[in-house]
Amino acid sequence: MGGREERRKGGKEEGRKGGRRKVGWGKVGWDGASLLVYWTFLFYILMEKLFWRLFLGAVCMLSGVGFHAFAQSNAGTPARIEVNFDKTVGPMKPVWAWFGYDEPNYTYMKDGKKLLTEIAELSPGPVYVRAHCLLCTGDGTAALKWGSTNAYTEDENGKPVYNWAIVDSIFDTYVKRGMKPLAQIGFMPKALSTNPEPYQHDWKPGDPYNKIMTGWAYPPKDYQKWADLVYNWVKHSVERYGQKEVESWYWEVWNEPNGYWKGTMEEFFKLYDYSADAVKRALPTARIGGLNIAGTSSPGGKKWLEAFLLHCAEGTNYATGKKGAPLDAVLFHAKGSPKLINGVVRMNMSPQLRDIQTGFKSVLAYPQFKNLPLIVGESDPEGCAACGMATNPSNAYRNGTMYSSYTAATFARKYALADQYGVNFLGAVSWSFEFENQPWFYGFRDLATNGVDKPVLNVFRMFGKMSGNRVEVKSDRMYPLQMVLDSSIRGQQTEIGALASKENKKAAVMLWNYHDDDLQGAAEPVELTLNGINSKKIKITEYRIDREHSNSYEAWKKMGSPQNPDKGQIVALEKAGQLEKMSREPLLEHKKGKTVVKIALPRQAVSLITLEW
Repeated sequence: MGGREERRKGGKEEGRKGGRRKVGWGKVGWDGASLLVYWTFLFYILMEKLFWRLFLGAVCMLSGVGFHAFAQSNAGTPARIEVNFDKTVGPMKPVWAWFGYDEPNYTYMKDGKKLLTEIAELSPGPVYVRAHCLLCTGDGTAALKWGSTNAYTEDENGKPVYNWAIVDSIFDTYVKRGMKPLAQIGFMPKALSTNPEPYQHDWKPGDPYNKIMTGWAYPPKDYQKWADLVYNWVKHSVERYGQKEVESWYWEVWNEPNGYWKGTMEEFFKLYDYSADAVKRALPTARIGGLNIAGTSSPGGKKWLEAFLLHCAEGTNYATGKKGAPLDAVLFHAKGSPKLINGVVRMNMSPQLRDIQTGFKSVLAYPQFKNLPLIVGESDPEGCAACGMATNPSNAYRNGTMYSSYTAATFARKYALADQYGVNFLGAVSWSFEFENQPWFYGFRDLATNGVDKPVLNVFRMFGKMSGNRVEVKSDRMYPLQMVLDSSIRGQQTEIGALASKENKKAAVMLWNYHDDDLQGAAEPVELTLNGINSKKIKITEYRIDREHSNSYEAWKKMGSPQNPDKGQIVALEKAGQLEKMSREPLLEHKKGKTVVKIALPRQAVSLITLEW
């Protein structure tokens, strides 16, 4: 013991005198060799970290992304977004103001009419609506993935009997609200089907999807009777609503013929030719298009789309015998592909955006079609609106803020793709409406549940406040378009992106904090620099969708998730479903002629900053 104490004291003494052999550190003696090992090890660790930072930086640079976008998150470092209001990118077309659904009879039901009124109020311009089953046979009773109008039957002698009562009640609901039908010519009436039995399906969530493919999906037994049906429908519409009104609609033939058609490709082209000729005979100025193909970027989908375009450009018309077929708009579908991974939903917007890219590129291959309106007839995170999260757990994203932030991030890319390819992008139909008399927040892909708006509807309310022209936006946390096309948004950091517009003396900036993994996260600081506004007197308002704002789902859960809420609870839920202003204005600073706005944005949040000066 005494010897150790003497050596310890000696070591300290030598350390005080600047000794060269031993160094004291606390109560542990370190000799020179030990220090050499320690500093070598520390140097190795630091160099290893530096190597990986440089490696990741090089990868990001090669992919066109700054390293800062994917480095380890630093809560104290704000995401920096710059908006240049004096640099126009393109028109702020209301491409989002298009909606659709399988069940047309919901249109004139209580919650359907309420939601359509709200949708119609979203946009200063007309909102277009698309629905399936407008010519299906039946008494008009609604069911999941089914609807009917009984527009066509035949008497005992096989003579056509037209009944427009239910179709009119559907279109009346739209027109009364200033909305426009994207009128789908389909599906096959029972009396015309080549294979009519069984006719109405009884599909329910969890059943095989092909169970819905019954007699309504077959070609007509008489193409002339089919053409007469289409002719009389358009003629009746002109008589009821007026020529000018019907000229503002779009007509389109069928839906997803690579899945919803029990005939051949050539038989579908024949159906299209007879339909288009009938529409033009009834109203030469009517607008007709197709073909609303599914899986546009898949080999099968692309084959169908390209064959259809070739037929319309150069094929022999089955109805007239002439070259080509009328084509006033090209329609195709785009769907994402979420998955459940270790209990967490992971979104994937890449397939949806690649479908849109393929549709744009396919049309551009034909110079005569390059200026045609292009409509994404269904544009969604995945395929089945009526498949709830109970039977399809990967659809659990639909009730909360994942759906709203995904929608904001994807529509920004739709605009970017249209800019890149220089096409006439007219609209993208969100196949999301409502389901009558279903459980509360069941996880359908809908905009409202039992008359209560879900968070996603508030994104469209935000879009409705954007007008004029889109302007240049730069963000150090926004993933490049090509990266999103390749691998969606799955880097180490979330994306904090933006879309901005300007009209006269008002402007708007939409911001989102998004990642494919359906996880919540703390608010991150965002520094928004606004260039090109020559005024220090700016009225600024922030609207927000997050867990605490514009969110009926979270309000419902706080109530205990009631399946039979009372009147007071319903009133509270309806209020929670509206777009909410933040109680405080964002912090404004003026620096060297620039206006800087500072906010904090949680993961999955969407904010809209509106400006007036």
